[in-house]
Amino acid sequence: MIDKSSIETLKQTLDIVDVIGNYIELKKAGANYKANCPFHGEKTPSFVVSPSKQIYHCFGCGVGGDAIGFVMEKEKLSYPEAIEKLASMYNVPLRYTGDTGGYNRSKQILENIQGWYRSNLDSRKDAVDYLSKRGVSLSSIEEFGIGYAPSSSETITFLKAGHIPLPSAIEAGILAVGERGEPYARLIDRVTFPIHSPAGAIVGFGGRTLGNHPAKYINSPQTALFNKSSLLYGYHLARDSIFSHREIVVCEGYLDVVMLHQAGFKNAVATLGTALTEGHLPLLRKGDPQVVLAYDGDSAGVSAALKASILLSGHGFFGRVVLFPEGVDPADMVAMGRSAELSVLLRGGERLVDFVLQRSVAMTDMEDPASRERLFSRLVSYISSLPPLMGNDAREYAATLLGVSPSLLGRGGRDTDISPARRDFGRKEDPVWQSILKTLLENERLVSEAVDIFSPEMAGSYREAYEAVVRGDTTHPELLAVAVSDDIPVLDEEEFRKTALVQLESFYMKKLRRVSARRDIPYDKKSYLIRKIKMDILPRLKKGELVPYESDISI
Repeated sequence: MIDKSSIETLKQTLDIVDVIGNYIELKKAGANYKANCPFHGEKTPSFVVSPSKQIYHCFGCGVGGDAIGFVMEKEKLSYPEAIEKLASMYNVPLRYTGDTGGYNRSKQILENIQGWYRSNLDSRKDAVDYLSKRGVSLSSIEEFGIGYAPSSSETITFLKAGHIPLPSAIEAGILAVGERGEPYARLIDRVTFPIHSPAGAIVGFGGRTLGNHPAKYINSPQTALFNKSSLLYGYHLARDSIFSHREIVVCEGYLDVVMLHQAGFKNAVATLGTALTEGHLPLLRKGDPQVVLAYDGDSAGVSAALKASILLSGHGFFGRVVLFPEGVDPADMVAMGRSAELSVLLRGGERLVDFVLQRSVAMTDMEDPASRERLFSRLVSYISSLPPLMGNDAREYAATLLGVSPSLLGRGGRDTDISPARRDFGRKEDPVWQSILKTLLENERLVSEAVDIFSPEMAGSYREAYEAVVRGDTTHPELLAVAVSDDIPVLDEEEFRKTALVQLESFYMKKLRRVSARRDIPYDKKSYLIRKIKMDILPRLKKGELVPYESDISI
């Protein structure tokens, strides 16, 4: 079990904007941040994160909570698993009353195996020769922690000698299990590249074969610590340069990153053998940099650049595409002493949107009416996915390339109307009770006073939210919605009591009318209720007295 004090330490360390920003794109909106909700499909942001309250809430689907709750929901983890994952991400040590904990155990195993991989390199001439041939300097080997993974049996021997349980090594992604149930090392006879989280913790490895294995590069498998679709190789080393230069260079391989850093391009990172995905966008968004896609100029590189450009521009990123001469990559250029030429290339390139439009036209047989029509439909769809101003520029340029009127290509940007889910939510709002609830969340002293005067039925459609705040349960979706909204005022104590008086008088007036109209209430009960409300409660309210609620007036 995780010690409670270390959980509190973790909570104090976490910033919900940073935590959620590792999963989705957040954009500043007043005092809060907004995004498209990751838990239901929507085109207009209704997901709000409050840095002051350290909570999130979606006005569309109603989910909400704190940073830990978000990770639980997003990763489908239990509470302890989410705690351990966040502790690993932010390098916060956890104390345990029993077991040492899965995340910390995996983290320790990865650090141990990295030390061993690194120590193996110097004794492996073929590995050293390979790196030397590629132009990798000793300082780069040290900076990136490049190592060597020997045979499977040697790896298992090392683990046993270090008293590392093999099941734990399997959990950490170091070992796998064969068809007959026997464990074996995933990385065999490979130069190793440790992969880090943005915070700098080792979460996995990439390996480059030195033999004849058909897979030149392989990565660690998906684990609790390692998700290759959201990580960028070298980001922990490139982060400061990215923030200071407001530019990030995304290339395709480990050695590209190593050699670019070696040549002074410290803002270079790489995807982990995968295409750029939406999972990478939150990391790319940090520091609001321009994105330079530095890809190979072969057909595969062009195709990858096109997909990445569509993804990035559709999410409002600005940047460029730089294609290298076919057969030459950034690592080769640095090794050949062509850093000055490389610098010129990286400063050039085509804008993301221009690249998409130009390549789309170039790849189409414009003499074939059917192909031209399909291209037209694709470009209309693409332009409509862009932010308004970017879409308007794209519409004008696409019209020039196609030789058509810009009006045929639509309005030039996605619609920013409020989503149906948000409008539905808005129709249910009661501004007065929203203010009451927000005030009770902000001022706990008033909760006991509210309990005396308000019955749950007085809250109307906010009954459940009111009952939750009385219980001290601040995670109720409607309470989270109220808490993150900048438009809902918090009342001071005098305003709260004046508002309560108005609500109470309105409630009892309506109750008096309902009781008078009812025919199913016994005469004695009906007579008592009418006298109680008309002769006792309402006069006291008119004098400014907050009349305590009495259960005997319920019907």
